[in-house]
Amino acid sequence: MRVITEPSVYVLGKQTVDDAELDRFLADHGVSWESDSEVAGEVLTETAGRVCYMSFAKPRPGGNAAYLTHIKEVGHGSVLEHAVWNLLLTGVSRSLTHELVRHRAGFGFSQLSQRYVDESVAEYVEPDIIANDPELHAIWLETVKQSHAAYVKLAEALNTKLTDPAAATAAMLPLNADRTTRRKTARQAARSVLPNATETKIFITANARALRHFFEQRGSAFAEPEIRKLAGAILDVLQKDAPNLFGDYQKVPLPDGTFELTTQFKKV
Repeated sequence: MRVITEPSVYVLGKQTVDDAELDRFLADHGVSWESDSEVAGEVLTETAGRVCYMSFAKPRPGGNAAYLTHIKEVGHGSVLEHAVWNLLLTGVSRSLTHELVRHRAGFGFSQLSQRYVDESVAEYVEPDIIANDPELHAIWLETVKQSHAAYVKLAEALNTKLTDPAAATAAMLPLNADRTTRRKTARQAARSVLPNATETKIFITANARALRHFFEQRGSAFAEPEIRKLAGAILDVLQKDAPNLFGDYQKVPLPDGTFELTTQFKKV
């Protein structure tokens, strides 16, 4: 059993631009234009914005950075929905993902299944406010160990019990249920004793506008500390990847060691 205190963010996918198709569109309309950004999400966002006004022929000076800054200034947030990232998040608790999946608009989620995955090798996420106090840490650790042990015992006992035809029938399993079905049934019941601290993995797909809303909601000083820490970790990755879309955010230190995420361009 391992205790985790920091999330991990993996960028598994992002967009590419079909330059030939973009050039074909421009040629069909008698203009030539090229963005100075090499980040697909930034190029596509700028392209979408320019389509709205067909402003390819006489672009403003300053390139993509100036263009996207103006987009944020005027709140033309819909064009930011065309920039998309695929992120895998690990080292986060079930407590966190209960909050994360509330962000429905502009997000897609695929999360580890406790029905199919054996949590006898589960890891757990400890809140910093507990981890930093030896007495509180000891109470937390003992409680988690007891819950973990109870899960293992329940899963094993249920799996054995479900080999009995009468028990399998009571659980609404077919008489010829295979091992996988029995294990799933055992784990879905045994997981009821696992705490919110249980570590999970979640694959998300989100667009730039939705991510900015996430940063402003979950990067707030009033947000839950674990998800605020995650918001900062995702921002670190995206500011390196697409600075013209996310570079306006500042990280303001908070007393608990996390950071509040602030921007002058709110609710884009």
